[in-house]
Amino acid sequence: MPKPRESFYRPTWMSIALPDAEQLCDELVRQLAGHVGPQTAIVGIVTGGAWLAERLHRALAPATPLGVLDPSFYRDDFDQAGLKHQVKPSQIPFDVQGRHVILVDDVLYTGRTVRGAMNELFDYGRPAKIELAVLVDRGGRELPIAARYVGAKLEVPPGKILVLERAETGKFTLQLSEKRRERRPTP
Repeated sequence: MPKPRESFYRPTWMSIALPDAEQLCDELVRQLAGHVGPQTAIVGIVTGGAWLAERLHRALAPATPLGVLDPSFYRDDFDQAGLKHQVKPSQIPFDVQGRHVILVDDVLYTGRTVRGAMNELFDYGRPAKIELAVLVDRGGRELPIAARYVGAKLEVPPGKILVLERAETGKFTLQLSEKRRERRPTP
C-alpha cells in the first residue's frame, strides 16, 4: 500500500502562510501617515496593541504622548471569562476631550475587546473621533466593529487564535496556536 503524502495528515491550519508582522506594521505606518495631526492621540490596547502602538507612535511622532488601555474590566463577557492576566492600570497622559484618538490593537476578532476599550476611553472624556487600527483583521465579528486601518485581513480556522509575539529585540512575529482560555501575561 503506498504511503500517503505527509501533508495529507497535517491539520489544514498548519499550512496557512502567516504574513510578516514587520511588513504589516510598516503598512500601518504608511496608511496612518497622512491622518496624524496636532490633536491626534495613539492609544494601544494591552498587550499586543500596546506594543504596536509604541512602534506606530515612534514612527509617526505625534505631539500627544502615547496612551495604553487595559479594558479587562470593561469587557461585556467579564463575568463569564473573569480575569485572564494581571490587570495593569491604564495610562492616558493627555486630555481625551475633543481629541482624535487612534485606538490600536494587534488582532481584531469578535470586537469585544475594542468595545470595552472604547467604553473605558469615554471615562476619560469625549473624543472628537475614534478610529481603529489593527495589524490583522481575522473576521468573526460578534459586534458591529470595523477597523479603518488594517495591515492585513486573514482567515483563521475555527478553534485557532492568532497571536502577536515580540522578541527581546523588538521584532514582531505572528503565531497561530490552539485557542486557549488564558491570555498571555502583560509585559
